[in-house]
Amino acid sequence: MRKIVDYRKVLGVDKNAELQELKTVYRTLMKNWHPDKFTESAESKLEAEEKSKSIIEAYHFLVSIAPETRLQTLDDYNLTTSSVGIADFEYQGQVLTVKFGDGNEYEYFDVPRAVYIKLINADSPGRFARRHIYNNYIYRSTSKRVAIA
Repeated sequence: MRKIVDYRKVLGVDKNAELQELKTVYRTLMKNWHPDKFTESAESKLEAEEKSKSIIEAYHFLVSIAPETRLQTLDDYNLTTSSVGIADFEYQGQVLTVKFGDGNEYEYFDVPRAVYIKLINADSPGRFARRHIYNNYIYRSTSKRVAIA
């Protein structure tokens, strides 16, 4: 959750920001902080580069967890989580990353350590995740699927 809050602060938006608002704020900030505007000194240009990188990172992250984005991919998400087995999972800093057998990968945010421990100890991690994780936490796809020509 800390990551989400920090990214919202970078863009200056609240938790109810929609995709169009994110896009408008992003474009405005990038116009103000574009490194090409800062030619007076190397320090100011470097600062602008760092600021613009953080703006880009925050924008892409918030777009990936926006309700509109998740709604667009909901059918694929439901198909994966209901019919494909878990290939692997990893927990780090309240972020649970689940890799599925079909190549999809999702990050779940603010998952308590106790829930992760129950997942590890479950007789069926897939069934436990379907009941207690998949629809209870903010998630985003982190799949890096390669298109086959």
